[in-house]
Amino acid sequence: MQQIGYPDAGEVVGSIEPSAAASLLSAASDISLVLDSDGRVLRARLSQPDSQLEQSRNWIGRMLPDVVSVECREKVEALLDDARSGRARKWRHLNHTDREGRVLPIQYSAIKLSDGQLLAFGRDLRGVTELQQRLVESHQAMERDYQRMRQMEARYRLLFETAPEPMLVVDASSRRILEANTAAERALGNQARKQAGRLLVDCFDGADRAELDALMTSVLSAGRGETARARMAGAGSETAINMTLFRHDNQSLFLVRMSNQELASTQGAEDHRALTLEALGASPDGFVVTDASGTVVTANQAFADLCQVGHPNALLGESLDRWLGRSGVDLSVLLANLRQRGSVRLFATTLRGENGLQTGVEMSARSVHVGGRQYLSFSVRDVATRLEEQSTQDGLTRSASQLTELVGRVPLKDIVGETAELIEKLCIEAALELTRDNRASAAEMLGLSRQSLYVKLRQYGLGDLGERTDR
Repeated sequence: MQQIGYPDAGEVVGSIEPSAAASLLSAASDISLVLDSDGRVLRARLSQPDSQLEQSRNWIGRMLPDVVSVECREKVEALLDDARSGRARKWRHLNHTDREGRVLPIQYSAIKLSDGQLLAFGRDLRGVTELQQRLVESHQAMERDYQRMRQMEARYRLLFETAPEPMLVVDASSRRILEANTAAERALGNQARKQAGRLLVDCFDGADRAELDALMTSVLSAGRGETARARMAGAGSETAINMTLFRHDNQSLFLVRMSNQELASTQGAEDHRALTLEALGASPDGFVVTDASGTVVTANQAFADLCQVGHPNALLGESLDRWLGRSGVDLSVLLANLRQRGSVRLFATTLRGENGLQTGVEMSARSVHVGGRQYLSFSVRDVATRLEEQSTQDGLTRSASQLTELVGRVPLKDIVGETAELIEKLCIEAALELTRDNRASAAEMLGLSRQSLYVKLRQYGLGDLGERTDR
């Protein structure tokens, strides 16, 4: 039987022409270094031009351990020892640093050449390092979201268990009890916990079970809370039952509250209002209410955190424009849309914190009337942690897209006037940024006199108009 033999690497390489061997080396590695037996760099070759890899030209004549970071020097010695002794080659991860402090990660392997010199060929690991960094950032974002959910669950548990009213959580499909608070366990004689999965109707008198079934069917189909009366099994006392539908983990659930007090529609409305306020206050998204001019009336803790303020009360009486990304522009666009349409959805902007941190957010707003007065409610969602964020880099395009929504609702002259002011202000801001706040250069760039530029700066409230020296 004929045996199949495999040639060693030396036989294969020896049969390749020098030009082909060079091409093979370039294809197999991003950088190759020729070293003497002591580890001094004699020549460096790149497979393709690269600005950061070009620093290898400065390594010629230097010892390889001297051109890597301190923690990698032992790995360099191990790499060279393996090559000199002809032991099985291992890939070693070495980090180079340039004069600007940037790290260049390279994975090296080395072999000994016939003339005693050493050949180290490496693969660029920057792409892998960037992916690892993104993975770490993604993991940290998930950890923050998980911690936020844990905190929300802890608040829910505290509210649920300490509520003085008996409360049950019931599966809407099977109509079986999933959870019961302490007050419910006392009202049901501890049956709720002892009989986990028990049907809700089994806790009430047989004559009222059909009415309870009809109540659950009505709430499930209508999606809004309803009330009824029923007698608890064995108790004989009539109980007021308020049932509300909600969803959790893609599952429909009933929140059942029981009370021996007389039913009152006004009290039910107050309970729903209080529940809504509690939910908004504990929401992980920012929520703020202002008057018609944009002055903050109330806000939740999440919005205070975005503004880097310790407590929501510190925001009261301040203009919302103080924290919006483009002062005087974003708020005016929001107010214009709210006046004409009554609502705004997914308006992209940034929030400026008190400590200088800027956070990318999406804002949805609604105009409401309470007690004969107009208020504006804003929902603010932090979008900075999205892994594939599709943010708009050009603030002009983003704001103009909001202004185009006014077509058909506002005269063209008013839209053009507001758009012209927006463009003028953004151009002045861009000129000041490009000239590093040099007013004389900015005026020349815009084709304005310095006096005209100062007039417009006062008009839009830009910059410090006190005494200063233009560079």
